[in-house]
Amino acid sequence: MSATNEDAILIVELSKLGAMMGVPDASRIVFAEDFDPDSVETGDPSVQKVLNFSETIATLVKNDLLDRDLVHDWLWITGIWERLGPAAKRARERTGSTALYENVEALATVQAGA
Repeated sequence: MSATNEDAILIVELSKLGAMMGVPDASRIVFAEDFDPDSVETGDPSVQKVLNFSETIATLVKNDLLDRDLVHDWLWITGIWERLGPAAKRARERTGSTALYENVEALATVQAGA
C-alpha cells in the first residue's frame, strides 16, 4: 500500500484527535527520564492515553485503512511499545486477554524490523 492524500488527511485528523485526548502531554510523561516502564499500569492516565491512541492507529494500519510506512515516518511506535509494552503485558495477564494492545505490539515489531 502506498500513502495517498487521504492517508495524509487522516494523519492530520488523527493528530487533532490525539491533541484533544491529551496525547502530547501524556507522551512527555511516558518519555520522561524518570518514567519506569516496569512499575506503571494501564490504568495510569498517561499510559492509557498513549496506548489507546497508538492502538487506534495500529488498528487502522492492520486493516489497510492507513499506510504503514507513513505511520512509521510519523510515530516511533517501537519506542512507545518499549515504554508501555510491560504495562500492556501485565494487563493481559490480569485479564487473560492476549488481544489487549495486540495491534500496537504488532506494528512496533514491524517497525523494529524495518
